[in-house]
Formats: sequence, structure tokens, C-alpha cells
Amino acid sequence: MLTTEAISQLIHRDPDIMRGTPVFRGTRMPVRSLLDWLEGGHPFDEYLDNFPTVSPEQAKAVLQLANDWLEAQAPLTA
Repeated sequence: MLTTEAISQLIHRDPDIMRGTPVFRGTRMPVRSLLDWLEGGHPFDEYLDNFPTVSPEQAKAVLQLANDWLEAQAPLTA
């Protein structure tokens, strides 16, 4: 599980950058762009090729963060 500090190393929000849209730290690339790309059926590696300012480590860590969050939010059933 990623800590708040680890998350802040991956994702940045600033009202002066993309009007506060969460971006990959050190870029102007919205985090949502990765999720939209994958949702559209495009390959992960193709995303990295098309958006070279996002490192493979950043993209993988954000996907892991999303997975961890979903697991923590999913209701437990008997």
C-alpha cells in the first residue's frame, strides 16, 4: 500500500497547472490520460511511447495505487 508521501511523489495538483487536474509529478500529463488510454483498449507500452514525459515507473505505480484504492474500497461479502 502506498503512503500519502509516496502518492505525493507520483501525483501533483496545482491550480496553476492544468487548473488543478492531477498530473504525473514533473509533467503536465494528466493521470486520467493513462486510465482513459487503457480503457480505450490501447496497450500500456504504446502509452509510454506516445507520452514519454511519463516514466514506466510512474505509470506502473499509479496503476498500483488505483488497484490498492479499489481493494480498500470494495465491500466485503460473506
